[in-house]
Amino acid sequence: MLRGLGLQTAEVRLPTDLDEIDGLIIPGGESTTIGKLLVGFKLLEPLRRRALAGFPIYGTCAGAIVLAKRVTGRAVDQPLIGVLDVLIQRNAFGRQVASFESEVAISVLGDQPYHAVFIRAPIIQEPGHGVDVLGRLDDGTIVAAKQGNLLATSFHPELTGDGRLHQYFASLVESSR
Repeated sequence: MLRGLGLQTAEVRLPTDLDEIDGLIIPGGESTTIGKLLVGFKLLEPLRRRALAGFPIYGTCAGAIVLAKRVTGRAVDQPLIGVLDVLIQRNAFGRQVASFESEVAISVLGDQPYHAVFIRAPIIQEPGHGVDVLGRLDDGTIVAAKQGNLLATSFHPELTGDGRLHQYFASLVESSR
């Protein structure tokens, strides 16, 4: 998605890789596994320090879980970066067979709704101080939020072909330089 927008990308596997990037996207997947990998490759604390210093990070689905300060439905010892002041409920819509797609109004993207793909998706609850709710489902469920240079979505924007959220994140990265 980023390359399609003409942006440079790099994979981050080690703490030294962080020195080469201006922002990070933590993708969907399995949040427990992501947390274990962050610990195993010694990325958890460097990412936490950078995030608290304003480094832009975008978490999609499982990535949003890893960014959250509080998570329900997780193992007690699941590592989190823990910098986004929200409560997130894992697998809030149910199992994989309950995956769905929906149009979501996202305030920072203009008037055209965003076609969002939800796969074993979390929901964002209890936004704390300084957290802006950017998108909700029709029933009011929060599915997109921002706090400073931290961006989180419950859904997978990379599956849509709509680059607006990635472009928005790129603008956060650019303004943080």
